[in-house]
Amino acid sequence: MSNQDESPENPLRKELPEEVPAAPGPAAPTEETSADEPRLTGRQRLVKGLWPPRLSRAQLIVALLLFGLGFGLAVQVASNSDNDSALRGARQEDLVRILDELDDRTQRLEDEKEGLEKQREELENSSDQAEEARKQTAERERQLGILAGTVAAQGPGITMTIDDTKGTVEADMLLDAIQELRAAGAEAIQVNGVRVVASTYLTDSGKSVSVDGNKITAPYRFKVIGKPQDLEPALNIPGGVVQTLEKEQATVVVERSDKIVVDALRAAERPDYARSSSQ
Repeated sequence: MSNQDESPENPLRKELPEEVPAAPGPAAPTEETSADEPRLTGRQRLVKGLWPPRLSRAQLIVALLLFGLGFGLAVQVASNSDNDSALRGARQEDLVRILDELDDRTQRLEDEKEGLEKQREELENSSDQAEEARKQTAERERQLGILAGTVAAQGPGITMTIDDTKGTVEADMLLDAIQELRAAGAEAIQVNGVRVVASTYLTDSGKSVSVDGNKITAPYRFKVIGKPQDLEPALNIPGGVVQTLEKEQATVVVERSDKIVVDALRAAERPDYARSSSQ
C-alpha cells in the first residue's frame, strides 16, 4: 500500500492540485524585525511626540511675550530684593541719614510747590488787576469824552426852550443859563445842535447868537443831561434865569425827561504846547 502511494504512476498523486499562494497581507513580524526596531516605552513615545515642537506663528509670539514678562518680573523682584537687602543690612546711622535726606527732599518739593502756587496766584491777581485797570481806563475815557464833547451821551435830564419873538435875548443871558445849569450838576449840554464844552464862548451876532462861532437863532433849545430834580429848580429860583428871560418878554418852557440824548459832537483838539508830564 505504501509502495503504490510513492509510485510516480499513482493516479491519485497526479490529480492533487498545486498549492495555492496565500493572499497578500501584513507580514507577520519576524525575529529580524524585532531585533532592528525595539518596541518604545510610553515615556519614550511621549517625548517623541513633544520634540521637536511644532509651533504656529501665533503660539511663538505668545511664548516670547510670556518669556519677556516673566523676565521683567524676575528683574523687578531681584531689584526690590537687593534694595530690601541693602536696607536690612544698613546701620542705624545710615538709615537715619537716608530718612533725613528723604525728609529734606520732601520739604524742598513742598517749598517748590508753594512757590509755584504763589506765582500762579500772583499771575491771576495781576491778570484781574489788569482787567480792572482796563475797565477803569475805558470808563474814564468815556467820562472824559462826554466832558470834552467827543462822544454822544444819554440819560435823564431836562429840555429848556426859549422863544424870543422880540429879539431881546442876548448872548450873556444864554451864558448865564449855561453857568446856572453847570452849577446845578449838568453833565452834558447841547444848544441848537452845538455841543457845549468847558471852552465854549457865546457872542452876539446881530439879532442872533453865536456859540463857538456857530450862529444859532431862536427858538433856543437846550438839551441838558443831569438830575432833573436839581436842574429845574435851579432855573426857576427867584431872580434866576427864567425870571430874567421873562422880563425880556421871552417865553421859557422847562420839561423833565427820563431820557435826553446829546448827540452833537466836537472834534478832539490836540494841544499845541501842553504835553503829558509822564512822557
